[in-house]
Formats: sequence, C-alpha cells, structure tokens
Amino acid sequence: MLELDAITRSFGDRRVLDEVSFGVAGGRMTGFVGGNGAGKTTTMRIILGVLAADSGAVRLDGAPITRGDRARFGYMPEERGLYPKMKVVEQLIYLGRLHGLSTADARRQSESLIERLGLAERGNDPLESLSLGNQQRAQIAAALVHEPTALVLDEPFSGLDPIAVETVLGVLRDYAAKGAPVLFSSHQLDIVERLCDDVVVIADGRIRAAGSREALRAEHSGDTFELELEGAAADAGWVRELPGVTVTHLDGGFARFEAASEAEAQTVLARAVGAAAAAGPSAFLVRRFARVAPSLAQIFKEVVQ
Repeated sequence: MLELDAITRSFGDRRVLDEVSFGVAGGRMTGFVGGNGAGKTTTMRIILGVLAADSGAVRLDGAPITRGDRARFGYMPEERGLYPKMKVVEQLIYLGRLHGLSTADARRQSESLIERLGLAERGNDPLESLSLGNQQRAQIAAALVHEPTALVLDEPFSGLDPIAVETVLGVLRDYAAKGAPVLFSSHQLDIVERLCDDVVVIADGRIRAAGSREALRAEHSGDTFELELEGAAADAGWVRELPGVTVTHLDGGFARFEAASEAEAQTVLARAVGAAAAAGPSAFLVRRFARVAPSLAQIFKEVVQ
C-alpha cells in the first residue's frame, strides 16, 4: 500500500497541494484525475522524491518511504525523457542496467517488454523515427524494464489509439496482478472509468473524492431509476400515472424515471412485479430494475464544482 498523508506544497505564495491524502492499494489500478493545474503532477513528483513536500508524509506499507523504495518504483513522466537518437532496445537495456540488472537480464526483460507492447519490429530503430504513439509505448517500457515494485504513470494513455490502449492495459494489469500498486493520471475520464479499480479526484490542490469506482458511483447515485419489462405485453406506460414519479424516457417496456423518494421507486417495482405475476410469464416479466449509476464524468463535474 502506497499512502499519502496530509501532503501540502506551495510555490511561493500559491498553495498547489492542500492536505492531500489518499492510498494506492497493492494489486489495484488507481486512476488519478483532475483538470490542468489541479495538482496531479506535483503529487506524483512528491511520491517519487523529485519534489519535497512542505508537510505531510508518504508511506509504503505503513513505513516512511525511503530512497531505496523509490529506486524500485517505475515512473513515467508526462514529458518524454528518452534519448531520441538511441535505439529503443539499447536504451531499455541501458536503463535496466542503471537499475541494477545484469546485461543479460536487462536484455531479456527489454526484449520481452517490446514484444508485449507491440514494438518488436521497431526495437532496433532510433526513438525519433517512431510515431508519437510508439514513442509512448517505449516510454512505458522504460518505466517497467526493471520490474518495479510500484508504478506511477503520468498520462500513460496519451496519444495511444484504442488498440494500443488495450495492449498497454494488459501489460499494466499483469504488473498489478503481481501485487504492485499502480497509480496513473489521465484527462481521459472514459478510459479511467473503464480501466481502473479505484479513483482519486483532485481539484485546486484538494482531494474531492476517493474510493473504489463502484463505491463512488453508488455514493453519487441520485434518484433516477430504470425499469425494463420483457414480453409480448410489455408496456411501461403506466409508470407515468404514479404519484411521486417523473418519467424522463419511455420506450415500450422500458422506462427511466426520477422518484421523489426510495419508497416511490419501490412502489414502481412492486407494481411491476405484481402485474407480471397476474399476467403470467407468457405476457411479460420484469427483466431489470436498477438505480442509474452516474458516469465518472458526471461524478467529476459534481465534486469539483
């Protein structure tokens, strides 16, 4: 577990991080989201020791993080930092050696990574000859070459097409499955929502929401529900007649509605189940009834306002 406890940081008179606290659990992928200038990159640099916090603490498995701990981390900055004229596999081997791998181990790990990341055919090409998307894959390989104990990635999916996103995701999930905490920032909320286990939202240097993806969606769910009936006689038009209910979308046996309270919503379900039982399964049945969970984009908009 990687933990941040009440981290603050100012540049001059401007406080860019204000009592930032959250955890990144081992074996889970945590998405770190926020607008430009929210404090994501500063937070990541403090985790890596590139910047010092004015106050607060970073801990790994309950103990203060050390330089040795950080040396075993994998870090990918948003700005590409590899040598443009150096061959891809050569720089990966070089970086592996800097992290203490033998030449043979560094080569084996480098060749395995570029194969898994779809760069095997470009491994002997200089970085500057690669497309921006392939340069991004090489940057990710550089963060992984020494088999890090934790990953901190700043915008790892930037510039990647959907196929490349899936490729990179598979590699990152493998590392998480080994127990490594994985923290990545992204502006692409749809990708974060689909890929991450946990979400941390930051705005104006403060944590506005943090928790598992499903817990946050449940916490921020409103009073909108969906009822879906299935069968020859499926018709949800009667929902419009119930008190305390406002139908926002109706299509045959499907109704999306807002309920004044949980009791009104449960009345809709009870009536649907009763009508289905009375009509018989050959007429229609209740296929689904659920509260509508908000998207990450909706939660983000709610908590940062």
